[in-house]
Amino acid sequence: MDKPQIIAHVQKSLNYTLFDAKWIPCSAKFVVLGNYARGTGALQIYEISHGDVKLVHEAEKPKEFKCGTFAASSLEQRHFATGNFEGKLQIWDLEKTRDPVYSVKAHKEIINSIDGVGGLGIGEGAPEIVTGSRDGSVKVWDPRQKDKPVAVMEAKKEDTRRDCWAVAFGNSYNTEERCVCSGYDNGDVKLFDLKTMSLRWETNIKNGVCFLEFDRKDINMNKLVATSLESKFHVFDLRTQHPTKGFASVSERTHNATIWSVRHLPQNRDIFMTMGGNGSLNLWKYNYPAKRVSTDSDGKQMGVAGTLDLLQNVTLSTQPINSFDWNPDKAGLGVCTAFDQTLRVLIVTKLNRL
Repeated sequence: MDKPQIIAHVQKSLNYTLFDAKWIPCSAKFVVLGNYARGTGALQIYEISHGDVKLVHEAEKPKEFKCGTFAASSLEQRHFATGNFEGKLQIWDLEKTRDPVYSVKAHKEIINSIDGVGGLGIGEGAPEIVTGSRDGSVKVWDPRQKDKPVAVMEAKKEDTRRDCWAVAFGNSYNTEERCVCSGYDNGDVKLFDLKTMSLRWETNIKNGVCFLEFDRKDINMNKLVATSLESKFHVFDLRTQHPTKGFASVSERTHNATIWSVRHLPQNRDIFMTMGGNGSLNLWKYNYPAKRVSTDSDGKQMGVAGTLDLLQNVTLSTQPINSFDWNPDKAGLGVCTAFDQTLRVLIVTKLNRL
């Protein structure tokens, strides 16, 4: 089988620290977030044009941006939700960025991670945004509900709260069901069921959880990838939960560095990209086992983990690649940011043959 190739199509150096990049749905544009050395926030919009990228809009804001998502917006509005260094959740109309259309002081400290659901025609139910912060709390917001979160998950005692590095929505396959997964600096992974407002499952992967992503948000939970410090990521099979052993998983060491992020290919949920602290990108395929469920000695059902194939890897930078986003409309088109202050538009070939 011919292997896919990861090609750096465009590279552009910028004059600020980059933290996140997201494709604007149904367009050839993407938005980049970060911070200037003077401590202000950078928001820029670029468009792919004639084999290059062109800056079409930029805005500088009082506080640094850390993360952003379109996933709670309608396709018509394409509003962009951001989390910043002072704990503010803001939603922007990218056609006019002078003032946010929604703003709330969501956390006492930096918002490290953000995700959305119920927008872009993906997932059922209300449009909601989840934020995770250094203050240890995870909060779910419905922008239509003004300035109060619809759910808050945090340790009861302040001295047991951990820095939340990662949040993700999943299991949004009907209007009632919805889960939030959160990851922390001590390696804790917690899965909250928002329907019952209870902790459904928790584990510890022994290293700080840098990023979490379900393979799909709008289906009955299938797989979850958790990336961590110390070169390791884990793929959990979420279809069968054993009463004591939890979910089956397979783990892999790669990148020889922190694994900053993971992104599943929108057109194929079993293909995903991981980003490394050594400036590399790795493309993976998950292979399901012949049987996903087995029975233990007590007759209880338990999951069976699959295997992983490394399809391709490439080193693009001497600095960590800290974000990546697949284009939802054009398979194999991606954009990534790195701490070398360079954004890169990538093309991954032959994905339709996998």
